[in-house]
Amino acid sequence: MVFSASSVTVVVPATSANLGPGFDSLGAALSLYDTVTARVTGDRVRVSVSGEGAGELPEDERHLVAATMLTTFGRLGHRPPGLELTCSNEIPQARGLGSSSAAIVAGILLAQHLVEDGPGMLGPAGIIGLAAEFEGHPDNVSPCVLGGFTIAWTDDSGRPDDGAHAIRLHDAKGVAAVIFVPRQRGYTAHARAVLPVNVPLKHAAFNVARSALLVRALTGSPDLLLAATEDRMYQDFRAPAMPATAKLVTALRTDGIAAVVSGSGPSVLALVPDDQGLVAEAQRRCPDGWWAREIAVATEGARVVR
Repeated sequence: MVFSASSVTVVVPATSANLGPGFDSLGAALSLYDTVTARVTGDRVRVSVSGEGAGELPEDERHLVAATMLTTFGRLGHRPPGLELTCSNEIPQARGLGSSSAAIVAGILLAQHLVEDGPGMLGPAGIIGLAAEFEGHPDNVSPCVLGGFTIAWTDDSGRPDDGAHAIRLHDAKGVAAVIFVPRQRGYTAHARAVLPVNVPLKHAAFNVARSALLVRALTGSPDLLLAATEDRMYQDFRAPAMPATAKLVTALRTDGIAAVVSGSGPSVLALVPDDQGLVAEAQRRCPDGWWAREIAVATEGARVVR
Protein backbone atom coordinates (compact mmCIF):
# COMPACT_ATOMS: atom_id res chain seq x y z
CA MET A 1 0.00 0.00 0.00
CA VAL A 2 1.32 3.43 -0.99
CA PHE A 3 0.22 6.45 1.04
CA SER A 4 -0.29 9.90 -0.44
CA ALA A 5 2.40 12.46 0.35
CA SER A 6 -0.10 15.34 0.29
CA SER A 7 -2.81 16.25 2.77
CA VAL A 8 -6.53 15.68 2.17
CA THR A 9 -9.43 17.77 3.47
CA VAL A 10 -13.01 16.57 3.89
CA VAL A 11 -16.14 18.55 4.73
CA VAL A 12 -19.00 16.65 6.39
CA PRO A 13 -22.50 17.92 7.27
CA ALA A 14 -24.51 17.64 10.45
CA THR A 15 -27.51 15.33 10.34
CA SER A 16 -30.81 14.75 12.09
CA ALA A 17 -32.09 11.19 12.35
CA ASN A 18 -35.57 9.67 12.74
CA LEU A 19 -37.53 12.84 11.80
CA GLY A 20 -40.31 11.71 14.11
CA PRO A 21 -41.70 8.34 13.04
CA GLY A 22 -38.77 6.97 11.02
CA PHE A 23 -36.75 5.41 13.84
CA ASP A 24 -33.29 4.32 12.60
CA SER A 25 -34.38 4.81 8.99
CA LEU A 26 -35.11 8.44 8.02
CA GLY A 27 -32.60 11.27 8.16
CA ALA A 28 -31.67 14.70 6.86
CA ALA A 29 -28.36 16.43 6.17
CA LEU A 30 -28.11 19.93 7.65
CA SER A 31 -25.88 22.86 6.70
CA LEU A 32 -23.55 22.79 9.70
CA TYR A 33 -20.14 21.38 8.84
CA ASP A 34 -17.02 19.84 10.33
CA THR A 35 -13.87 20.27 8.24
CA VAL A 36 -10.98 17.87 8.76
CA THR A 37 -7.55 17.94 7.12
CA ALA A 38 -5.25 14.93 7.47
CA ARG A 39 -1.88 13.72 6.26
CA VAL A 40 0.26 10.67 6.85
CA THR A 41 3.34 11.25 9.04
CA GLY A 42 6.28 9.22 10.23
CA ASP A 43 5.23 8.71 13.84
CA ARG A 44 2.22 8.70 16.21
CA VAL A 45 -1.18 10.36 15.86
CA ARG A 46 -1.60 14.08 16.54
CA VAL A 47 -4.99 15.83 16.47
CA SER A 48 -5.73 19.54 16.73
CA VAL A 49 -9.35 20.61 17.37
CA SER A 50 -10.91 24.07 17.06
CA GLY A 51 -14.55 25.08 17.42
CA GLU A 52 -16.96 22.56 18.95
CA GLY A 53 -15.17 20.09 21.21
CA ALA A 54 -11.94 22.11 21.47
CA GLY A 55 -10.15 21.32 24.73
CA GLU A 56 -12.47 18.35 25.36
CA LEU A 57 -11.96 15.81 22.58
CA PRO A 58 -8.90 13.50 22.59
CA GLU A 59 -5.90 14.69 20.62
CA ASP A 60 -4.45 11.28 19.81
CA GLU A 61 -5.58 7.99 18.28
CA ARG A 62 -8.64 7.96 20.59
CA HIS A 63 -10.19 10.84 18.62
CA LEU A 64 -13.08 9.32 16.65
CA VAL A 65 -11.89 10.57 13.26
CA ALA A 66 -8.40 9.22 13.88
CA ALA A 67 -9.69 5.91 15.28
CA THR A 68 -11.95 5.47 12.26
CA MET A 69 -9.08 6.26 9.90
CA LEU A 70 -6.83 3.66 11.53
CA THR A 71 -9.54 1.00 11.38
CA THR A 72 -10.29 1.85 7.75
CA PHE A 73 -6.61 1.73 6.83
CA GLY A 74 -6.52 -1.73 8.40
CA ARG A 75 -9.49 -2.82 6.29
CA LEU A 76 -7.79 -1.47 3.16
CA GLY A 77 -4.62 -3.39 3.89
CA HIS A 78 -2.10 -1.44 5.99
CA ARG A 79 -1.95 1.20 8.73
CA PRO A 80 0.41 4.19 8.36
CA PRO A 81 3.09 4.93 10.96
CA GLY A 82 1.45 8.20 12.01
CA LEU A 83 -1.23 10.79 11.24
CA GLU A 84 -1.68 14.52 11.69
CA LEU A 85 -5.26 15.84 11.81
CA THR A 86 -6.66 19.35 12.02
CA CYS A 87 -10.36 19.52 12.89
CA SER A 88 -12.50 22.66 12.60
CA ASN A 89 -15.89 21.78 14.04
CA GLU A 90 -19.27 23.49 13.71
CA ILE A 91 -21.46 20.50 14.64
CA PRO A 92 -22.44 20.58 18.34
CA GLN A 93 -21.11 17.56 20.21
CA ALA A 94 -23.54 15.01 21.71
CA ARG A 95 -26.66 17.05 20.90
CA GLY A 96 -28.44 14.71 18.46
CA LEU A 97 -27.02 16.38 15.34
CA GLY A 98 -24.82 13.59 14.07
CA SER A 99 -21.39 14.64 15.33
CA SER A 100 -20.22 11.02 15.70
CA SER A 101 -21.55 10.03 12.27
CA ALA A 102 -19.78 13.03 10.73
CA ALA A 103 -16.54 11.98 12.40
CA ILE A 104 -16.89 8.39 11.17
CA VAL A 105 -17.69 9.39 7.59
CA ALA A 106 -14.82 11.88 7.64
CA GLY A 107 -12.43 9.21 8.88
CA ILE A 108 -13.42 6.72 6.16
CA LEU A 109 -13.13 9.31 3.38
CA LEU A 110 -9.77 10.58 4.64
CA ALA A 111 -8.28 7.09 4.88
CA GLN A 112 -9.57 6.21 1.44
CA HIS A 113 -8.12 9.32 -0.18
CA LEU A 114 -4.75 9.08 1.57
CA VAL A 115 -4.07 5.80 -0.20
CA GLU A 116 -3.03 5.74 -3.84
CA ASP A 117 -5.92 4.24 -5.84
CA GLY A 118 -7.96 4.39 -2.61
CA PRO A 119 -10.82 6.57 -3.97
CA GLY A 120 -11.89 3.71 -6.22
CA MET A 121 -12.05 1.14 -3.44
CA LEU A 122 -15.28 2.35 -1.80
CA GLY A 123 -18.16 4.10 -3.54
CA PRO A 124 -21.00 5.82 -1.65
CA ALA A 125 -22.69 2.48 -0.97
CA GLY A 126 -19.48 1.03 0.45
CA ILE A 127 -18.88 4.09 2.60
CA ILE A 128 -22.43 3.93 3.99
CA GLY A 129 -22.08 0.21 4.72
CA LEU A 130 -18.77 0.63 6.53
CA ALA A 131 -19.87 3.76 8.40
CA ALA A 132 -23.08 2.05 9.55
CA GLU A 133 -21.01 -0.89 10.77
CA PHE A 134 -18.87 1.46 12.85
CA GLU A 135 -21.82 3.59 14.05
CA GLY A 136 -24.22 0.71 14.66
CA HIS A 137 -27.11 2.10 12.58
CA PRO A 138 -27.41 3.84 9.19
CA ASP A 139 -29.87 6.68 9.83
CA ASN A 140 -27.26 9.42 10.42
CA VAL A 141 -24.41 8.23 8.22
CA SER A 142 -26.66 7.97 5.14
CA PRO A 143 -27.60 11.66 4.84
CA CYS A 144 -24.05 12.58 5.85
CA VAL A 145 -22.79 10.72 2.75
CA LEU A 146 -25.64 11.43 0.31
CA GLY A 147 -27.00 14.81 1.43
CA GLY A 148 -30.66 15.81 1.48
CA PHE A 149 -33.37 13.60 3.01
CA THR A 150 -32.62 9.88 3.00
CA ILE A 151 -34.20 6.49 3.70
CA ALA A 152 -31.87 3.82 5.11
CA TRP A 153 -32.36 0.14 5.77
CA THR A 154 -30.34 -2.98 6.58
CA ASP A 155 -30.36 -6.52 5.17
CA ASP A 156 -29.45 -9.68 7.04
CA SER A 157 -30.63 -12.26 4.52
CA GLY A 158 -27.28 -13.94 4.02
CA ARG A 159 -26.76 -12.50 0.54
CA PRO A 160 -23.40 -10.96 -0.47
CA ASP A 161 -24.89 -7.46 -0.41
CA ASP A 162 -26.07 -7.71 3.20
CA GLY A 163 -25.56 -4.64 5.38
CA ALA A 164 -26.74 -1.05 5.31
CA HIS A 165 -28.27 0.62 2.27
CA ALA A 166 -29.74 4.05 1.60
CA ILE A 167 -31.40 6.16 -1.05
CA ARG A 168 -31.85 9.90 -1.28
CA LEU A 169 -35.29 11.40 -1.75
CA HIS A 170 -35.94 14.00 -4.43
CA ASP A 171 -34.97 17.41 -3.11
CA ALA A 172 -37.74 18.66 -0.88
CA LYS A 173 -39.84 21.48 -2.21
CA GLY A 174 -41.13 24.10 0.17
CA VAL A 175 -39.67 22.64 3.39
CA ALA A 176 -37.67 24.76 5.86
CA ALA A 177 -35.83 23.54 8.96
CA VAL A 178 -35.20 25.14 12.35
CA ILE A 179 -32.94 23.59 14.98
CA PHE A 180 -33.16 24.23 18.72
CA VAL A 181 -29.98 23.33 20.60
CA PRO A 182 -29.59 23.31 24.41
CA ARG A 183 -26.44 23.73 26.45
CA GLN A 184 -26.69 20.28 28.02
CA ARG A 185 -25.61 17.17 26.19
CA GLY A 186 -27.20 13.80 25.60
CA TYR A 187 -25.70 10.49 24.61
CA THR A 188 -27.05 7.90 22.19
CA ALA A 189 -26.22 4.95 24.42
CA HIS A 190 -28.28 6.43 27.26
CA ALA A 191 -31.16 7.30 24.93
CA ARG A 192 -31.27 3.76 23.55
CA ALA A 193 -31.07 2.16 26.99
CA VAL A 194 -34.50 3.49 27.98
CA LEU A 195 -36.30 2.08 24.94
CA PRO A 196 -38.52 -1.00 25.34
CA VAL A 197 -37.58 -4.27 23.68
CA ASN A 198 -41.09 -4.61 22.24
CA VAL A 199 -43.73 -2.10 21.14
CA PRO A 200 -47.48 -2.62 20.69
CA LEU A 201 -48.52 -3.58 17.18
CA LYS A 202 -50.86 -0.58 16.93
CA HIS A 203 -47.97 1.79 17.69
CA ALA A 204 -45.76 0.12 15.08
CA ALA A 205 -48.57 0.38 12.52
CA PHE A 206 -49.08 4.04 13.45
CA ASN A 207 -45.40 4.82 12.80
CA VAL A 208 -45.30 2.87 9.55
CA ALA A 209 -48.19 4.96 8.23
CA ARG A 210 -46.64 8.23 9.42
CA SER A 211 -43.26 7.34 7.90
CA ALA A 212 -44.87 6.72 4.53
CA LEU A 213 -46.80 9.97 4.84
CA LEU A 214 -43.60 11.83 5.75
CA VAL A 215 -41.95 10.78 2.49
CA ARG A 216 -44.87 12.41 0.68
CA ALA A 217 -44.70 15.52 2.88
CA LEU A 218 -40.97 15.98 2.25
CA THR A 219 -41.20 15.55 -1.51
CA GLY A 220 -44.07 17.82 -2.38
CA SER A 221 -46.77 18.20 0.28
CA PRO A 222 -45.32 20.21 3.19
CA ASP A 223 -48.84 20.90 4.47
CA LEU A 224 -48.78 17.28 5.73
CA LEU A 225 -45.68 17.74 7.91
CA LEU A 226 -47.46 18.08 11.25
CA ALA A 227 -49.40 14.84 10.88
CA ALA A 228 -46.51 13.06 9.16
CA THR A 229 -44.02 13.67 11.99
CA GLU A 230 -46.12 12.09 14.76
CA ASP A 231 -44.49 9.26 16.70
CA ARG A 232 -45.76 6.68 19.19
CA MET A 233 -42.79 4.31 19.35
CA TYR A 234 -39.90 5.93 21.17
CA GLN A 235 -40.02 9.68 21.97
CA ASP A 236 -42.35 9.27 24.97
CA PHE A 237 -39.98 6.72 26.51
CA ARG A 238 -37.10 9.19 26.26
CA ALA A 239 -39.07 12.17 27.59
CA PRO A 240 -38.33 11.63 31.32
CA ALA A 241 -34.58 11.72 30.60
CA MET A 242 -34.82 15.07 28.77
CA PRO A 243 -37.90 16.91 30.06
CA ALA A 244 -36.95 20.27 28.54
CA THR A 245 -36.76 18.67 25.11
CA ALA A 246 -40.13 16.95 25.54
CA LYS A 247 -41.70 20.19 26.76
CA LEU A 248 -40.41 22.13 23.74
CA VAL A 249 -41.59 19.49 21.26
CA THR A 250 -45.06 19.50 22.85
CA ALA A 251 -45.26 23.31 22.86
CA LEU A 252 -44.23 23.61 19.21
CA ARG A 253 -46.60 20.88 18.06
CA THR A 254 -49.45 22.43 20.03
CA ASP A 255 -48.82 25.58 17.99
CA GLY A 256 -49.03 23.58 14.76
CA ILE A 257 -45.26 23.36 14.18
CA ALA A 258 -43.94 19.93 13.15
CA ALA A 259 -41.28 19.46 15.85
CA VAL A 260 -39.43 16.25 16.68
CA VAL A 261 -36.52 15.14 18.83
CA SER A 262 -33.41 15.37 16.66
CA GLY A 263 -31.82 11.93 16.67
CA SER A 264 -31.32 10.80 20.25
CA GLY A 265 -31.63 14.42 21.48
CA PRO A 266 -31.60 16.66 23.30
CA SER A 267 -31.80 19.03 20.30
CA VAL A 268 -35.14 19.59 18.57
CA LEU A 269 -35.76 19.82 14.83
CA ALA A 270 -38.76 21.67 13.40
CA LEU A 271 -39.81 21.10 9.78
CA VAL A 272 -42.16 23.76 8.48
CA PRO A 273 -43.48 24.94 5.11
CA ASP A 274 -40.95 27.37 3.65
CA ASP A 275 -42.61 30.55 4.83
CA GLN A 276 -40.54 33.16 6.67
CA GLY A 277 -43.45 34.01 8.93
CA LEU A 278 -43.72 30.38 10.09
CA VAL A 279 -39.95 30.10 10.46
CA ALA A 280 -39.82 33.25 12.60
CA GLU A 281 -42.76 32.02 14.67
CA ALA A 282 -40.94 28.76 15.35
CA GLN A 283 -37.74 30.55 16.38
CA ARG A 284 -39.66 32.76 18.82
CA ARG A 285 -40.50 29.62 20.79
CA CYS A 286 -36.84 29.06 21.69
CA PRO A 287 -36.52 28.52 25.49
CA ASP A 288 -33.99 30.25 27.73
CA GLY A 289 -30.67 28.45 27.70
CA TRP A 290 -31.14 27.20 24.13
CA TRP A 291 -30.24 28.67 20.76
CA ALA A 292 -32.31 28.41 17.60
CA ARG A 293 -31.64 29.09 13.96
CA GLU A 294 -33.10 28.39 10.57
CA ILE A 295 -30.85 25.96 8.76
CA ALA A 296 -30.82 24.79 5.17
CA VAL A 297 -31.07 21.14 4.30
CA ALA A 298 -27.63 20.32 2.88
CA THR A 299 -28.04 19.44 -0.78
CA GLU A 300 -24.56 17.90 -0.88
CA GLY A 301 -23.19 15.19 1.39
CA ALA A 302 -19.62 14.68 2.54
CA ARG A 303 -17.06 15.90 0.05
CA VAL A 304 -13.31 15.79 -0.42
CA VAL A 305 -11.40 19.02 -1.05
CA ARG A 306 -7.91 18.63 -2.46
